[in-house]
Amino acid sequence: MWQLLSPTALLLLVSAGTHAEDPPKSVVILDPPWDRLLEKDSVTLKCQGAYPPGDDSTEWRWNGTLISNKASSYSITDATVGNSGEYTCKTGLSAQSDPLRLEVYKGWLLLQAPRWVVQEGESIRLRCHTWKNITIQKVQYFQNGMGKKFSHQNFEYHIPNATLKDGGSYFCRGIIKNYNLSSEAVKVTVQGSKSPSPILSFFLPWHQIIFCLVMGFLFAVDTGLYFSVRKVLRSSKEDWRNGKVTWSRDPQDKGG
Repeated sequence: MWQLLSPTALLLLVSAGTHAEDPPKSVVILDPPWDRLLEKDSVTLKCQGAYPPGDDSTEWRWNGTLISNKASSYSITDATVGNSGEYTCKTGLSAQSDPLRLEVYKGWLLLQAPRWVVQEGESIRLRCHTWKNITIQKVQYFQNGMGKKFSHQNFEYHIPNATLKDGGSYFCRGIIKNYNLSSEAVKVTVQGSKSPSPILSFFLPWHQIIFCLVMGFLFAVDTGLYFSVRKVLRSSKEDWRNGKVTWSRDPQDKGG
């Protein structure tokens, strides 16, 4: 069967089989979900992925360097600035995860969020976090320098259905030990919902289109050659069976 397939068809089959066998990526999850911490904070990184039966060993890396921890979770207690960096994990049956960036800062006040990029219609959750969870009073949130919310005790600012106008630069302010302190500003991005027309959604990226055209051209050429050769061979075989094959004599042998 394989001998009847053209080289291009075999290449396409092998390529499709290779992509089908790629395992899904592992995923790094934070608990609690903040990727920005103050020193002395604690966080647990959990690896989500497929494991072989009876084997939950996990490969953890920090800035590309292998970590000795092989458990499915990796805990950081009393965080320092030195714990900042990119973390990845890999389970036995899943590919290496995308890097997760963790930042640890020195200071009294820090703005936190589970996500800094949301889609239109999703929720935005901001938290005004203090060093060692010291009591803070008169918390206020600002967007692009304009005051948005004021509260004596509620340290979180929640927008249930974000719109494009909710994106921008945010920071929080509050009173800690009689000092009026502000956090650093952080950008929150709200992406518009995508609803392309059926015609536009049909088209592939340009590099995929070129690849498909090249492969289609090669497939057509190989297929044409295959059927041409097959037709010639079949015709020759029929001539041989019908006794129509003639032998030409070498001109040099005429004298013999």
